[in-house]
Amino acid sequence: MAEITLVRQEPVQLTEADKAVARRVIFGIVDGLGERGKKQWRRLWNNILRLEPGEMVELKTHQARLGWYHRKHMAMEQAVFESQDRFENFAGFRDWLKVGAGHCEWYPGPKGGVFPVPNSTSYAKLEQGAMEQFHHDAVEFLRTEHAGKTLWRHLSPVDRITMIETILQGFNE
Repeated sequence: MAEITLVRQEPVQLTEADKAVARRVIFGIVDGLGERGKKQWRRLWNNILRLEPGEMVELKTHQARLGWYHRKHMAMEQAVFESQDRFENFAGFRDWLKVGAGHCEWYPGPKGGVFPVPNSTSYAKLEQGAMEQFHHDAVEFLRTEHAGKTLWRHLSPVDRITMIETILQGFNE
């Protein structure tokens, strides 16, 4: 779910022609679904335009996820997990993969360092575009030397590359 904070800037003088173009773009390209949706869409824009300079409004959006894409990604994770010999449980492997892909938040540790907390990939927390980015980042991480050494310590560098590419090939990567 994307959260966007908008802040009203100093007033700008618009001509009637400018206003007509803005209305055509805002309500012509995208509009609410059905009469109720159209009213809600117009009410939102009217409220935004009535803000005073410095006032803010927060919008939350949600783009539906594609189930087949999520299943493909999870199958890829499962295939990598089942082929490796480092992690005993899938949850630990997933946390490592999320951190490696940068899908985490960093917090101050109790002794001055920092530690990562993996973010969720649930349907409610991650929209389709963000899921695609996470998948891309996870695949890129899995192709690194560090990931290969972590997952398959007993293999040579060339064999590690062959291993991950063979797995990913099954998922059109």
